[in-house]
Amino acid sequence: MTKISSTLFSILIPCVALITSCSNSKPNEDGNKAILDTVSLSNKNFALAYQDGDKIVATSIDTMKQISFGGATDPAISPDGNKLAYTLSDLAGNRSIWIADMENKNQGKLQVNSNNYYGAVWSADGNSIAFSVFNNKSVWKVGVIKADNSGYIMLDSTSKINAFGPNWKNEKEIIAHDLENLYTFDLSGKLIDTKLIKTLIGSEYNISSSNNFFYSKDGKKLIFNAAGGEVLPELHEMADAVYILDLASKKVTPLSPKGMHVPFLSVTADDRIFYSGEVKPYTQSRIYVADLNGNTKTVVDKGSNPTGAQK
Repeated sequence: MTKISSTLFSILIPCVALITSCSNSKPNEDGNKAILDTVSLSNKNFALAYQDGDKIVATSIDTMKQISFGGATDPAISPDGNKLAYTLSDLAGNRSIWIADMENKNQGKLQVNSNNYYGAVWSADGNSIAFSVFNNKSVWKVGVIKADNSGYIMLDSTSKINAFGPNWKNEKEIIAHDLENLYTFDLSGKLIDTKLIKTLIGSEYNISSSNNFFYSKDGKKLIFNAAGGEVLPELHEMADAVYILDLASKKVTPLSPKGMHVPFLSVTADDRIFYSGEVKPYTQSRIYVADLNGNTKTVVDKGSNPTGAQK
């Protein structure tokens, strides 16, 4: 079982020792269901979800309560730690988002009018989910749907603007980028703000579609990952790192250690920063959690793509 640091008691959700049992769950007839490997017998409070090879894992802080799903990607734990959103892909390359209740094993597909949508992100209250969706004009957009599978909307659906890496700015606004601009949308789908990324963070960073931006809870800081610095010989490219921008002073401060490659970043609504990073020789990824002051802990010694529940 993957080791989780005991130092996280002050950062993650406190959990009591719980019991797990193993149970195999068969996929449905068309194969479009993640395979549930382990089933919890008790209530609530998963703290972390992450990728472990070809499966995703949700775990309590002491690792005595775990659920794992084979054949799924993009784990997104709900703020209360009770549900897990994830992406499934079929043989034709179609992607869809599913939601699992981690106690009763129910799994359901989000009803979205697209055959390519992925990367769920929960709102702070757990009532809505934002995600990336490919529209019929071959443009990436932001989809939003309620957690009860109702009220689906595609934001800014008619424009030619690509919107990568959607994240919640607050309960009423969502941000996304097109490599050059950081956009803010309201939940009606209206584009309400556009900021040039180079004006925000400077021109020395390279942004890709997999990079993400997050506002702090008070709206005064912008947390992001991007490529910058020297080319690492082992990677044959610049490493991605985590940075924090103070919007008032315009100062950008690196958060992840120099020489670490950080391809994935997520931030909870209570300002805890989760990321997965690799160090030389870049063959294994670990998971870390940090606060806005840069205090960082290792939480999982082998894993990637972490998301955390709120305290």
